Parts: sequence; C-alpha cells; structure tokens
Amino acid sequence: MRAGSVGTADAHMDKRLVRVFAVCTGLVVANNYYAQPLLAAIARSFDASTTSVGLIVTATQVGYALGLAFVVPLGDRVDRRRLLSVLIGVSIVALGAMGAAPGWEVLGAASLVVGVSTVVGQILVPLAATLAADDERGRVIGNVMTGLLLGILGSRVVAGLVGQIAGWRTMFFVASGAMVVTLVWLRRRLPDVAPSSPLPYRRLLGSVVDLVRDEPILRERMLYGAATFASFGVFWTSVAFLLAGPPFDWSDAVIGAFTLFGVAGAVAAQFAGRLADRGHARVQTGVFIAATVASFVLVYVGAHNVVLLAAGVAMMELGIQGTHITNQHEFYALRPDARSRLNTAYMTAYFAAGSAGSGLSAWLYGAHGWGAVCVAGAVFPVIGLVVWVAHRRPRRIDDPSVA
Repeated sequence: MRAGSVGTADAHMDKRLVRVFAVCTGLVVANNYYAQPLLAAIARSFDASTTSVGLIVTATQVGYALGLAFVVPLGDRVDRRRLLSVLIGVSIVALGAMGAAPGWEVLGAASLVVGVSTVVGQILVPLAATLAADDERGRVIGNVMTGLLLGILGSRVVAGLVGQIAGWRTMFFVASGAMVVTLVWLRRRLPDVAPSSPLPYRRLLGSVVDLVRDEPILRERMLYGAATFASFGVFWTSVAFLLAGPPFDWSDAVIGAFTLFGVAGAVAAQFAGRLADRGHARVQTGVFIAATVASFVLVYVGAHNVVLLAAGVAMMELGIQGTHITNQHEFYALRPDARSRLNTAYMTAYFAAGSAGSGLSAWLYGAHGWGAVCVAGAVFPVIGLVVWVAHRRPRRIDDPSVA
C-alpha cells in the first residue's frame, strides 16, 4: 500500500505497511524508556537521590498520559500525517534538551514533553486497526504491538550500551537523531486516511467520557490494563537500582542488556492477537493476568538469583503484554468510527496507572527496599484478577453490563 491509498475492512493490510507501523511505533515509544537503565548514572552525575531521579521516569509517564488524554483524540479529527509530523518534531527538540540538561529538574521537565510528544504509537495503532480487515485485526494489532514492545525493551539495551560507552547524555542526542529519520520515513510511507469524526475539539474530548460511560467492555478492559501496567511501572523503575547495587554491582551496559530477557515474553505475547481473533479473549485475559501476579514471586526470590529474576521478567512481559493486546482486540471492535478516542480512554488509564506505579516504586525502594517493590507489583494485577473472576460469574439476560 502506497501513500495516498487507504485500506478497507474487506482488504487485507499490506504486510510491508504493517512492518512500517511496527518499526516506527517501536522507535518512537523507545524515547520513553531510555532513561530507565541510566538512572543510577544520572543520579551520580547530578549528585541526586534515587527518589529524585526516579521522578524523571514518572514525569515521562505523566507526559504520556497527558498526550493520550489531549492529543490522541485528534487522530479521529485531523490529518494524521500532519499531526504525527508535529509530534515527532517536538520529540526531536525535547530529546536534545534532555541531553543538554544542566540538572535533574530540567531533565525531568524535558522528559515530560517527550512523554507528551511520543504518543505517536497510540495514533498509529488504532490507524492500523482501521486499515486491517476484520478477520486479521488481532494479528495486525499483535504485530504492531510487538514492534512497540521490542522498542520498549530494546531501548533499555541500547541506552545501557550507549551510556556505558559515551555517557548518558549521548543517548538522548542519538535518540533525537533517530526521530529525524523516523519523521522522514513516516511522511513517505504513511497512507492518507480521511478523519472519521467532524466533532470540534472540545466535543471530541467530551465524547471520550461518553464512550467510557456507555461501553462496559471498555471500562472492564481499562481496569485490566491499568492493573497490569501499574506493575510494569513498579518493576522497571526500581530494578536498575537493584542491579546497580550488591550482590550484582552491574554496569549500565549490563543493566540495559538484562532487559533482553523480557523480549521472549513480549514476542510470545504476539499470539494473543491470533487467539483473540478465534474467540478466546475472555479466558486468555485471566491467564495473562495470573501470569503477571506469579512473575512477582520469581522477581522477589530473584533478588539474589539472576536466573529466577530473568525468568520472572519474561513471565511478567508475557502477562502484561498478552493482557494489553487482548484488551485492544476487544475494545477496538466496539466503535470503528471512534478508535482513536477508545484508545485515548484506555491508554490514559493505562499510563496513569503506570505513572502511579513508577512513583510508588521509587519511594518504596528508597524507604523499604526490593521486597516492598515486589509486593506492590503483585497487588495491582491481583485486583485485576479478582475483577476478572467476578465477571466470569453467570449474568442475568437483562443485565445491562452484558455486551
């Protein structure tokens, strides 16, 4: 599919275009995570506490949540190519500011802007769902999400290596250059798709609230996503501090490489979309959430055993990302004309929960250590599992929550 052409519900999406979406989504979302394996080095550079530099990660997540709430809905209203170009341009400038930051406060402020501007992937994913045929939507979402997940995990590896070789500031300058390349590539390959909603901006934002009110499946999926991604924020914010200290005493490069253990789980989660296409979404949701809970037992024991820690990371990524892909398959089917706004509602809750988990983790690790981090990480998906079990109970035919 070339720029200027548009897929339909009856035509299968060009596999080359799916790859473009996947790669660009991964490259952009990586900007949100470069700082995580570098937090110890940043703290040393600014002579700051782990709690203070942990707020850099929290700021990025908060910015992302703000972008989801106030920018992503525009994907239903305006020309996507122009919107994406503006957002990536802002990312280029903000990433450069992170590299040149004179203190952790400025670094945190710039990371907030990066978070807002890197919601590009959350505009591309619903666009991919729109271009995909009905019988392949789960598979296409799974492929694009695999690119996004590999971007998240690969970002930590790259950041660790670059930080070890050339210093943490260099990583953000490299990221800024990568966004220049991404901007050029997307403008050349992205198809033109007519906006699906004529609503003015204020009413567009208000309609997001209406969707949450009117769609019980969306509310349920928002809760599952928030419960699992909060645990993601809890774990990844503090694990760099754990690995940088005894008994590991790892370098930035090794800490970054450690995230590769999550790749196995993330790639394995790709099959979630195919299973959802076959009608297994309800059952697999419970399995994935339970896997997330179980992973925190492994990462707790793994505080002194890297094999168990790595196994826990792989299981965690499988559970979190499998839940996420299943959720998207379910709520994108609700309102084809409002997919960006459905995504806004879901992902705002998703990253707000991730921000809360990240902020809680930074405080818990400094105040109570790794055990408290693991307990907090397990509690969130336990809540999701309880809700899933409750929704598995038989319902009356006249129950309005049955969809």
